[in-house]
Amino acid sequence: MLLYSRLKAFPCISSLKYWKHSLPYSSFAPISNKKTTLLTLQKKYQEKAPISMITAYDYPTGLAANNSTVDTVLVGDSLAMTCLGYSSTHQLSLDTMIHHCAAVSRALSHPFLIADLPFGSYNCSNSQAINSAIAIVQKGQAECVKLEGGSSIIIERINNIVKAAGIPVCAHIGLTPQYSSSLGGFKVQGKTLKQAQSLFDQALALQNAGVSLIVLEAVPEIVGKAITRILEIPTIGIGAGRFTSGQVLVISDIVDINNSTAAPKFVKKYASLGKAYSDAINQYAQDVSQRIYPDPSAHNYAIPQKNEDEIKDYLLKQYLIQLD
Repeated sequence: MLLYSRLKAFPCISSLKYWKHSLPYSSFAPISNKKTTLLTLQKKYQEKAPISMITAYDYPTGLAANNSTVDTVLVGDSLAMTCLGYSSTHQLSLDTMIHHCAAVSRALSHPFLIADLPFGSYNCSNSQAINSAIAIVQKGQAECVKLEGGSSIIIERINNIVKAAGIPVCAHIGLTPQYSSSLGGFKVQGKTLKQAQSLFDQALALQNAGVSLIVLEAVPEIVGKAITRILEIPTIGIGAGRFTSGQVLVISDIVDINNSTAAPKFVKKYASLGKAYSDAINQYAQDVSQRIYPDPSAHNYAIPQKNEDEIKDYLLKQYLIQLD
C-alpha cells in the first residue's frame, strides 16, 4: 500500500515546484494555510517531530484531510479495494489513479500530496516509470510518487525517476501489497534476522537511489526502529511500531466506512461512519415510505397563495385535474 544512502538533505527539492490549489465552494475550511513541502517534512524529521500521513481517494476525503492538521496525504492504490471494489491493487490502471489523484488535489491547499504508481505502470522499463511519474504529476497534480519494493530493478526505476524527471520519490518496503503473492500473502515481514537484514539493505539502497522518504509496512517494531536509526531520511510506519519518523493509516480503516469486521492489527478506529451512513439511509428510506419526508414546513418551496390558486385553476380547466 504504501520509503532510503546517508543523504543529509532531501533530493530534488530545488527542482520541485509547489503550487496553490483553487478550491471550489465548500463548507470546509482548511485549518492551516501554510503549504507543507518536502522542506517542511525534513524540518519535522530533524526536530524529531512525528509526521502524520493519511490516505485520500476523492474530493470529499481530500477535503476532510485538508480540514485537519495532517501533514501528508497519500492517494494510495488501496483505493482499488476500498473505493472501487476490486479484489486487489493489480486491477487499478494508471489512468484511474490519475483521475482519483486529480480529484484529491483539487481539495488540498496545505498537505503534501503523494501518489502511488500502480502495478504495471513502472515495472516494464525505466522509460515507462519516468513517463508514468510525469503523467501523475502533470495530470494528477501529485508532488511525489510512491513505488513499492526494494529490488535492484525497482531501485533502478527510482533512480531514473529522480534523476531524469526530478520528481521526488517515496519508497515502500516490508509488506508490499502489489507483490503480496510472492510474499505468501499479507504477512508480517522481517521477523527473522535474515529477513531483517534484507530490509536494512533495501532501505539503504533506496536511500542511495535518492528517495525522499520511505514507508515501512507490517514489520516488527524493532525492525522499524532499526531502519529509522540507520537512515537519514524520514520513515513512515504502517504497522511498524512506535519509533518510525511518522505514521500512515488508510482513511477507510480509521473511520470504518465499510463496516469492516476484520481490520489489520495496527488499525485504530476513530469513528464508525459506515454504520452512521447505513443508519441515516435506513431512516431516510423509512421516512419516505411513511411520507414523513419531505416535511412541507421545512423542505418545500412556497409560492404566494395567489400564484398557487392560478395554477390550480389552470389545471382544472386544461386537464380536469383538481388539486386539494
